[in-house]
Order: sequence, then structure tokens, then C-alpha cells
Amino acid sequence: MHPRKNIIEIFSTFMQFAGDRFSNWATESRLRRSIQSCITRTPQETSEYFWVLYWYKFSQVRETQSLAQEHLTAYLQETCYWASQKTVLGLASTQYQISDCFQIAIAKVDKILKNFNPNQGFSLKSYASAIFGSVVRETLRQRHEVDICTDWGLLRKITKKRLVESLQTLGLSPREIEAYVLTWNCFKTLYIPTTTGTSRQLSRPDEEIWNAIAKAYNTQSHQQVNSQTLEKWLLNAAKAVRKYLYPTLASLNTPKGADDSSEWMDNLPGIEESLVNEIIAQEEAETRTSQQTEINQILIGAIAQLEPELQQILQLYYSQELTQDKIAKQLQMQQYTVSRRLKKAQETLLRCLANWSRDKLHISITPDLLKSISTVMEEWLNNYYSSSSH
Repeated sequence: MHPRKNIIEIFSTFMQFAGDRFSNWATESRLRRSIQSCITRTPQETSEYFWVLYWYKFSQVRETQSLAQEHLTAYLQETCYWASQKTVLGLASTQYQISDCFQIAIAKVDKILKNFNPNQGFSLKSYASAIFGSVVRETLRQRHEVDICTDWGLLRKITKKRLVESLQTLGLSPREIEAYVLTWNCFKTLYIPTTTGTSRQLSRPDEEIWNAIAKAYNTQSHQQVNSQTLEKWLLNAAKAVRKYLYPTLASLNTPKGADDSSEWMDNLPGIEESLVNEIIAQEEAETRTSQQTEINQILIGAIAQLEPELQQILQLYYSQELTQDKIAKQLQMQQYTVSRRLKKAQETLLRCLANWSRDKLHISITPDLLKSISTVMEEWLNNYYSSSSH
């Protein structure tokens, strides 16, 4: 895969696959005109970091959110590809290819932009790389559960929140959704597996259970619905859940209209002076470089202060990519001991980085901040031990 070289390409092209291999970069003409227009108005701005911050700012404004997200989705193409490749190679076995995982991950750009905070000292690429990897792993785990469950097993495992979200995607009215949820509640209450370990492969309820479900539903809803209708509703609900959890992946390069006549830049507001000044202020290379250097020094110093055994566990886990079981065998200890000590080491490093963010960047320590820092720290550890092993 050849990397993109200029700002226009970086913010207006999308990765194309041939099978599971990178094929070429496809240009989205609207995005190309949009970024060309911006560069024409501010030719002095040639920094990739400037334009990342520029589009990030516009992604937080509803009127320009869609356009900005498209540009940043283009920007994160390589990052998503490498994160997907790393995740696939790290799995023992999977039926999904890099191209599948790429589509799963890139669809979450909006959530990445929602939670990303440029004031925390981390780049969008670094943050997105960590999130892409976790999204793919969680989605594959979730899909595996969906694939191996019968409809009845799936309905017993699903939460009410996820069921309602799935039904809403079908366009059902609130009254219809209420009826489906009541049916599901009666089903979960009255159909309980009698054999341990059979919840995934749960078979269809027998007629006695169906009659009980119908009786419970009719009593609570004060209307008469037969068991055949209730069974149809539950099967429809299971189908909706599978579709919601396992959506068909659409191409990112599908045209957004019947023709290509409209201009993206027609909807782009002028570059406000205050916004440019703010971005330029954030772009100061010396400050950014200094912060990244400090982060490296803090984490490297914190690792050096860990007990030798904890350093060894980190080395085996991140550099050699051994599982906790293999580490336990190599160090002749129990797996739960390895897990506890690995967690201790990670928490120590996280605490050091969080304290630095509080003292240096004057950022309040919140649960969301800790989660964000933890994600980026995990990516840093992977990169640090990967580079040190070569």
C-alpha cells in the first residue's frame, strides 16, 4: 500500500480493496473540491495537524458535522487499515478478513470524534488506532455470540435496551415496540432452560410454555393475542436483533446523491479568524513535541521504577505477545497471579500519566478521562515494546 503524500489526497481519498488486499485510493470528488477550496483560501496552511484540528472543530458543529466527519474518515484510512491488520493477525482464528475488520472499524469514526479530546496531548491517529482495535475485537466477539445462538437463546441473552434499539431500527411505532417488549418479558419469565449450559442452543418452547406466555401477555395487555402471533413477534424480534448487531457493511464510497452536481464546499462556512487563530495556537510545534516527549519520559521512567518481575511480565505480554497462560508457565506461577500483577503494573503507569495530565495540562481527572488515557496508554505500550524488541 503506497501512502498518500499531500493534504488534498489525505483528506479526500478512500481505500479500495480487491479481495482482502489494498487495491487503490479512490477520490471522492466532492471532498476533493472541498479541501481544495479551503487550501485556496489559506494557502499558508500546509500542516496535516492544522487540517485535522480544523475539521475536528467543524465536526463538533451540527451544520458542518457530516462534511467534517467525511474528511476525517478519509484521513484515518491508513490508521484503520493497520489497526485492523494488527487485530486480525493477533486472533487465533477468525473467518473475517482485514477488509471486513476495516469496514467494522471505520464505521465508528463518529464515536471516535465524539470522545476524542485534542487538549489531552494525544494525536487523533494514536487515539483512533487504539479505539479501532478494541471496536473490532468487541464486534467479532459479539458477532460470534450472535452466530452460535438459536433465536430463542439469543432472545434470552439480549438486554431490554438492545432489544428496543433493534426494534426501533425497523421503524416500529412506540406501541408496537411496547407489545414486542411485553411478549419478550413473558417469554424470559416463563421459558427458563432446565439444563445448565444450554442457553445458547435453546430450542423452541413447547406448546405448554406457549400457552402460558399467551395467557401472561393477554392478562397484562388486556387484549387477546394467540400464541402463534406471539411466536411470530419473537422471531421478528430475533431477526431484528441479528440485523442490528450484524449489519450489512456498505461501501464508504457510495455516492451521496443522484448526481455529482452539488458542491460540498457550498455548505462550508467561511474560515472564521478566531477559529484559525485557535487552531494555529494549538498547532505550535514546540509545545506539542514537548508534551509528547514528556509523556514518553514519564512512562519510560515509571516502567523503570516497577519491580523487576512486573517489568518482565510487561515485556513478555507486550513485546513477545504471550498470553497470560504462557507467561504463567514460563515464570512458573499461577495465571491469576500473572493477571493480578499485570493489572498492577498497568494501573501504576496509568496513575502516573493521569497525574501528569492533571498537573501539566490542568485537566480534571474524570472517569471518561481515565478511560481515554488508558486506551492511549495501551497503544503506547504496544508501540514501545514493539519498537524495543527490534
